[in-house]
Amino acid sequence: MLFDKKIEPCCSYCDSGVRISPTEVACLRRGVVSAGGSCRHFKYDPLKREPPVAEPLKTDGLTKEDFTL
Repeated sequence: MLFDKKIEPCCSYCDSGVRISPTEVACLRRGVVSAGGSCRHFKYDPLKREPPVAEPLKTDGLTKEDFTL
């Protein structure tokens, strides 16, 4: 999903932009823009994409026997 060819354009993970706050991106072409915006010069940079936060592990019902072989 992070390396999908048909990614929806978004300034927050464009090659021309640098995130300056959670809602703003400094674009080399357009200046300071909204992180959710996009333009026709969009070029996807997968390293700028943030993966979703993992769900915390639920350990309430585990016992010592669950960890023995």
